Amino acid sequence: MRTSVSNKIVVITGGARGIGLATARALSARGARVVIGDLDEDGARRVAKDVGASAVGMRLDVTDHAGFTEFLDAVEREVGPIDVLINNAGIMPIALLGDESTETTRRILDINIAAVIHGTREAMRRMTARRTGHIVNLASVAGKVGVAGGATYCASKFAVVGLCESVRSELRGSGVAISCVMPTIVNTELAAGLAQTRLSSHIEPEDVAAAIVDALEKRRFEVWVPRYLGVLDKAMRPLPRAFNEWLLRVTGSDTLMTDAVQSPARAAYEQRAAASAPSAPATKGGTATRA
Repeated sequence: MRTSVSNKIVVITGGARGIGLATARALSARGARVVIGDLDEDGARRVAKDVGASAVGMRLDVTDHAGFTEFLDAVEREVGPIDVLINNAGIMPIALLGDESTETTRRILDINIAAVIHGTREAMRRMTARRTGHIVNLASVAGKVGVAGGATYCASKFAVVGLCESVRSELRGSGVAISCVMPTIVNTELAAGLAQTRLSSHIEPEDVAAAIVDALEKRRFEVWVPRYLGVLDKAMRPLPRAFNEWLLRVTGSDTLMTDAVQSPARAAYEQRAAASAPSAPATKGGTATRA
């Protein structure tokens, strides 16, 4: 039995572009009231007007935990109780770990996992008190398979998967659901310069958005995009590590990120990602990082 998202209040972090924006559009089309949180306040407000009459755009810096909490408070005060929180904000700078700066490591972990933990905790506190709600955390196929050139990114996504597994157990019987979304490479700025591989071709943000909507309506926990990757993951788990590593090599998946490290196509994204965690004090109402 499907659960309708019509009239549900849905908060999406990093919602002004990419997967977040596609998800906002998909949910708004089904009657949800969407709140887009993003570091780019003008962008969030602009796309909210395009998404739908009931959509709202607000500034949110997910690395400012106090500001994140204030942002959620503002949503509940001005829009209503939050039914769904989608922790979508994330960044993916790539480099060999030995070449990665301490600042970049900290920024990836602050945005990709520390903020997700904080958002999840805040949502749990609000939703369990009402015994209803749904938390959606964006992980990645990289949260199941480590790839050279993306060590910290993969670590952050492995952490998101582990967080979801643990929280699912904590929420059992509470009336609140959680979904862990694991897409392959998505055609957004984040994936600029990454080549196709024979193991999985690129997908569109709308594909992930459709999977998220389906997960909300069916209250699904594990969400692979495309779905066949979940079948492949289960098939590969019992096999020897040597076979799994061989499969990554023959499909070109093992060098996916290292081949893109010096790609000119990534220059604009890497520059934007480097500026994605401002140190300025949060303004009232919160602030937002986006993927």
